[in-house]
Order: sequence, then C-alpha cells, then structure tokens
Amino acid sequence: MTEKSLEACIEKMRSFDMGESAIGQFTRLYQSWQTDESEWIRESDVEPLQGIKHIGDIHETINHRVASRALSKTAMLKLNGGLGTSMGLQGPKSLLPVRRHKARQMNFLDIILGQVTTVRQQQGVKLPLTFMNSYRTSKDSITRIRRNRNFHQDEIPLEILQNREPKIEMSTGLPVSYPSNPDLEWCPPGHGDVFTALWESGLLDILQAEGMEYLFISNSDNLGARPSSTVSGAFAQSGATFMVEVARKTDADRKGGQIVRNKKTGCLMLREMTQVHPDDKDQATDVKVHPYFNTNNIWVRISALKKMLKKRKGVLPLPVIRNMKTVNPTDSSTKSVIQLETAMGAAISLFEDAVCVEVSRSRFLPVKTTNDLLILRSDRFHLTDAFEMEDGNYIFPDVNLDTRFYKNIEDFDERFPYSVPSLAAANSLTIEGDWTFGKDVHCFADAHLSDMGRPSYVPNGSFVGSQGIEPDSWQ
Repeated sequence: MTEKSLEACIEKMRSFDMGESAIGQFTRLYQSWQTDESEWIRESDVEPLQGIKHIGDIHETINHRVASRALSKTAMLKLNGGLGTSMGLQGPKSLLPVRRHKARQMNFLDIILGQVTTVRQQQGVKLPLTFMNSYRTSKDSITRIRRNRNFHQDEIPLEILQNREPKIEMSTGLPVSYPSNPDLEWCPPGHGDVFTALWESGLLDILQAEGMEYLFISNSDNLGARPSSTVSGAFAQSGATFMVEVARKTDADRKGGQIVRNKKTGCLMLREMTQVHPDDKDQATDVKVHPYFNTNNIWVRISALKKMLKKRKGVLPLPVIRNMKTVNPTDSSTKSVIQLETAMGAAISLFEDAVCVEVSRSRFLPVKTTNDLLILRSDRFHLTDAFEMEDGNYIFPDVNLDTRFYKNIEDFDERFPYSVPSLAAANSLTIEGDWTFGKDVHCFADAHLSDMGRPSYVPNGSFVGSQGIEPDSWQ
C-alpha cells in the first residue's frame, strides 16, 4: 500500500463534495491504520472509576432556579444515522415501531419529539432539538418529523449531516468498488464524527446566537436519554466542560465500553472492549473492578467545544477503531473491507476537567437487537403521557431469541402476530427454534422453548416456564 492509495480515497471524497475537515479526519484515521499504531489500553495503565456521585444525591444539592436556568440554556442533538441493518431494516432505525400510545403506533422519532415538546410546554424552555442524520436516513427522518403537528422549530436547523468515507479494500488500501450497489462503497466514520459535523455545519454558532450554553448528545435508539433539568443542573453546577453519564453494570453489561482514568495523565478516557488486550479481558469485564459503563449520553459546554474544534480545524485526535467487514455486509463472499471509525465518548480525554455522573438505568434503554425490542414492546414498560418509557425497577429479563428466526424485524413480527408475550414475571426468556406466538402468552421464571425441529406454535393464553409450555390442566 502506498501514498497513492490514500490519495485515491481522498480524490473519491472530493468528487462527492466532502468537506476539508471530513477529509482531514479520514486522512488521520487512514495514516494511523497504515502505521499500525497500537490501540490497546492496558489494565496496568488505567484506574477504574470508583465512587462516582449518583444524580439522585446531586439532586438534593441543586437549587431549583439553577436547574431551570440550565435547562433553558440546553440544546439536544440526537445521533440518527443508523439504518438498523443488523435487524434487516432498509430505512432509518428510528422509524421502527416501538409501542402504542393511546391507540397510535409510536416509533423512536415520535417518542423523542413527544419527550421534547412535553418538556417545552411544562417548563417553558426553548430546548432546541437537532438530529445528526446520515445521507441514508435524512429524507425519511425529516419527512416524519415534519408530520408531527406538535413539534415546531424554525430558528435552529432540524438536522446536520453525518460525513461519509470510502470503505477500504483490505488487500490494496484503495477505495472499494462495488458497481452493483455504489452506495455500499461508503460508510459512516462512527459517531465520533459528530464533532467534525458540528464544526462544518456551523450549528454551534447558531446555538450560541440563540443563547444556548450546553449541548446534550445521545443516540436516537436510547429512549431513556430524555431532557432533564436535574442532569442539566448537575452539569452546570459541576463547572466542567465535558460530562458523561455512566450507569452501574449488570452481568449483561460486562462487555460495554467503560470510562477509566489514565494513570499517566490523570485524565478520564473511554476504553471500548475492542481496545482491551486479551490478557486483560477478565479484569476489564469484572463488574466489581469496573462497576460503571458508558451510556453514550454526553454533555458538553458549547463554548469549550467550539474553541477546541477551532484550534484543531474541526478534527479531534480520537483513537481509530478498525471495523472489519465485507463490502456487502449481507454477503460474506464479497470483498473484505475495513471501515475506519471513532467513538464520540473518546473525546472525554481531551477535556482535562471532564467528569462523570452516575444515572439510573432509566436513562439507558437502547435497542441494538430484536432481544431489546421485545423487552420495550412487552408489558414491562408503560409509555406515559410525558412519553417516558416507565418500568418498575429497570432490571430486565435476559432475552435470547434464536437468531435464525428472530434476528430480522420481518421474521420477528411474523412470529408475534398479535403482541409479544408478557414478561412481567420472567427472569429470562430463551427461544430455540421456530416458534409463533398466539394471544395473551405469559412467560414466567426462566422461560424456555426448545427447538422442536419444525415450526411450532404457542397457543393463546399459554404460560411458558422453564419446562416450556405448561399443561393447561392439573394432572
């Protein structure tokens, strides 16, 4: 691989009118990949987070006026570039139906807009909301947002666009060619691209002109990341320029990204599991050693971020993440490519005064798989009139659906034609094989359905436990 390979990638980006900051970011990632810089973050070089203050305790110390003012100076940015291809979706993941509210089917965007408009009305704040869309999600998402009769926003843009970069052939380092579907020649640079996109769009200037001081960034598939005067007030009161919400780990979160402290610099830093050396896996995934995980709910002072981006011309030095795939992710026989990405939370290491705050599990409700979707659609949740996904304790059953039959949303919906089963009494649910569910099915304890080797049916009103479908009469 030569310098000409990088030049070919840059030329391709320029031919599609990509900005110079986006090109500069890609160039930095490409050169890091070429020099094979080690991205291991060794356990011996970091200190685990301990004793992080919980937002519930901080709440008692925040003056109501301080919290209200902080929320009035807060803007929201939702990362909305994902297509949900891992669930077989062709359009924006945020348009996936989650559950009904007063007979109306609500998707992620509907619920997010409901959360924002409710807070605007109840607390009398402007609360600007912008989405970072990708070139694949922009049209459909904006169309849906504009259909919402209760949501209005004129002075501040509804969207900024995520950049894109060429997928790189593993063998040559050249931009990959895929004539049968040229769109698949491109990929997003990871959610760390949000900073370059903010810089190129000029959104930070617009927000400052509208009197905004704080920016709250989160994923659109996390319905727990709601606007909050308490969290806004905690950030304002901290005096920090950057804050990450972290939550207590359960065994299900052992492999989640974690914030740690760099022993050498004393600064906080993000460590993804891909950056953990194999010899450190046991310690890194021990919830007693590392009790917190990164929710990817980020708070930043607009003035500080703008100053940093100006100094670095829109390109922050975030660690490169190497994502190995095939050019067509649904066809393993196509060319092997590498996608170079960065993580948004990694920016915490660039702010010397960065802090973390512990939040309850109610602020982290992501949907990455149909396992997660089943829980959100189940009776574990109630969607309130304030559009909050409400549950009793936010300790969820461990759901494992057979990926052969439930991974894609069309297959999933086909097997739950009426509704998903009740999980109120379930500790876990494991489905092996091809099962279709009737009405009013209840799972309890460690519910388990074994593979029968053929399509099978769970009758209406059945109870499913550790031994499968319970008999409908006493023996």
